[in-house]
Amino acid sequence: MSEYLVPLGKPEKEIRVKNSRFIASLSLATSVSSANAFIEHIEKKYPDASHHVPAYIIGHGASKISHASDDGEPSGTAGQPALAVLEGSGLGDVVVVITRYFGGTKLGTGGLVRAYSDAVRSLLNMTSKAKKVKAHLIKLSSPYSYYEMISKMVREFGGKEDKADFGGDVKMTLHVPSSSFEEFKNSILEITSGAVMPCLISTDENILLPITDYYDKG
Repeated sequence: MSEYLVPLGKPEKEIRVKNSRFIASLSLATSVSSANAFIEHIEKKYPDASHHVPAYIIGHGASKISHASDDGEPSGTAGQPALAVLEGSGLGDVVVVITRYFGGTKLGTGGLVRAYSDAVRSLLNMTSKAKKVKAHLIKLSSPYSYYEMISKMVREFGGKEDKADFGGDVKMTLHVPSSSFEEFKNSILEITSGAVMPCLISTDENILLPITDYYDKG
């Protein structure tokens, strides 16, 4: 599986254009059925809206499934512009619904395209992201004196610390991208002078790891 960006959380963003309200709602969706369930949820949340325009991308790259609908707006003015903004974001496994409450003033073809595009763009600007990767589940036991250094190393390699138990030693459970495991292990051995050995427990697909300043360390 190739690595790609996915959204976190379920943010919403509202913009107003000539008295019309455009409420953009977003969620992670790993299947068409989960995307459709979110679309249905938004339709029920705003049952009196004029339109619910959906767009989604399931997967990423050559194997992605994408879909958009104008939901009664003039053809090509709503769903496709929303989908184009999603595709430009680089996100996969994402669904967005733009709910419109008509404000009494027609926006015209160009105005609708801009409004739906801007609604999605504004929402994406406030959306937190993670990287979906193949990752190794690792356990290790460390003296307290190395704990901070190891935690920093986990972040530098784009991993996440799942759990730390503080007893006689610190017992850590963590995930690190599979592609970085050997380098990570060697770095831990080096900074601890061989005192700490990361143990590979399993390899997990589709793990969401945080985006850090150190992630693409080359």
